[in-house]
Amino acid sequence: MRSSPSIAPAAEPDIYMVLDDYGQPLGRAWPEMDEAHTERETLLRHLMEGQYHNPVRIVSFNPGAGWAQDASDEIAVELRQRCAERGEVPPSLEGFLDRHGHRVDIQLPLF
Repeated sequence: MRSSPSIAPAAEPDIYMVLDDYGQPLGRAWPEMDEAHTERETLLRHLMEGQYHNPVRIVSFNPGAGWAQDASDEIAVELRQRCAERGEVPPSLEGFLDRHGHRVDIQLPLF
C-alpha cells in the first residue's frame, strides 16, 4: 500500500551560533561551523569542553519558522546549572557567565 506524502512542512531544527572573541589582533568572529554542530545540545557540550576561546553572544534562529533571537541568557542559565553539577566553571566561560544569565536561580547538587 502506498502512502501519501505529508502536507505539513518538515520542521527545521533551531540553529545556535556563537560570537567568539579571539582578542587582539583577531577580534570577534562567528566561527565557521559544521551543520551537525549547530544544535543546542552539541553547542552546550562544546562550550563546556572549552571549544570556544571567549564566547560573547549566542544567537539562535530558525529560517523555516522565520525567527531569530539572542539566546545568551538562556544558554548561560543552562551552563550555570551544568557547571554547578560539575563543580567547576571552565575558564573559557567565566566572562560569558559574568555577563549573562543572572536572572534565574540554579539548583546545586546535593552530595
